[in-house]
Amino acid sequence: MKYSLLDVAAVGHGEGPADALHGAVPLAQAAERHGYHRVWYAEHHNMPQIASAATSVLIAHVAAHTSRIRLGAGGVMLPNHAPLVIAEQFGTLAELHPGRIDLGLGRAPGSDQNTMRALRRTAQSADSFPQDVLELQGYLSGRTRVPGVRATPGDGTSVPLYILGSSLFGAQLAAALGLPYAFASHFAPAALEAAAATYRAEYKPSAQHPEPYLIVAANLIAADSAQEAEAQYEAALRWRARRFLAPGRELSEAQLDDLLVSPSGQQVRGMMRRTAAGTPDQVHAYLAALAEETGADELILAPAATSRALRLRAVELVPMPAPEASLERAAVSVPAAPN
Repeated sequence: MKYSLLDVAAVGHGEGPADALHGAVPLAQAAERHGYHRVWYAEHHNMPQIASAATSVLIAHVAAHTSRIRLGAGGVMLPNHAPLVIAEQFGTLAELHPGRIDLGLGRAPGSDQNTMRALRRTAQSADSFPQDVLELQGYLSGRTRVPGVRATPGDGTSVPLYILGSSLFGAQLAAALGLPYAFASHFAPAALEAAAATYRAEYKPSAQHPEPYLIVAANLIAADSAQEAEAQYEAALRWRARRFLAPGRELSEAQLDDLLVSPSGQQVRGMMRRTAAGTPDQVHAYLAALAEETGADELILAPAATSRALRLRAVELVPMPAPEASLERAAVSVPAAPN
């Protein structure tokens, strides 16, 4: 079992994007020290709380300050871009940092409808996602599908591709193309079981991936005591309630708690259903059970505490486990996230 991290370079209260972007470095360095397999950065747009919009630029910054850990996009929203441009960007990264660069691909806009139009994207842009993936794969593999067009840099770098998704569509596409699949259960857990089963049942082996490879995402909140972890979890819920249910409004903690017991608040709670929260032992037990339940080959963890210091502490408290430790804990049932 491998542990990895998903980072969005979150902009904290009273901070600016520069704080978040520079703060991504110590988190990746901690992941590297504690045996994590990779760190991915997610493309989001028009979100003041998230600074990871330009994933390739952020990856270059973090790669220059780390030495071994794999880095990538989790993911690039491919319909927002020309496949050739993404091949050149990630080909450049692969030439500068060989053997360390990944490329996860999604089809959502990564924002709202107005921002989608600002990106010069239409509602039909996602329809060409499967063909765009194949075109991108051709550029990176050195077998271009566009006569006379090659990616420089990028051509022949074979940057590993991953399909990201939160529905059966991504599972079916990854299976059809013989690519690894990462499911976004850290915010959309409802279809996890069905997507995992579909991916395995329909998987068509490829030369690069003769077997399916499933990555499952979960939120991470770890602290020295269970009580402290539960407090961080409740704070994370309030942060999401403010962001999704009361944007721009100044509400007290009590008012946010009232929102969280409403029907829409229960939906926000449901988004965090796949959360490993507790002491290090509790977190490891939860993750081992999650891997056993889903058959995941890798778990990618999204640190969910509301401050950078607490997110960094969580990564330090939960290093990647030794193989024998994972096997010992695999029989533990997956508990629910704290109420």
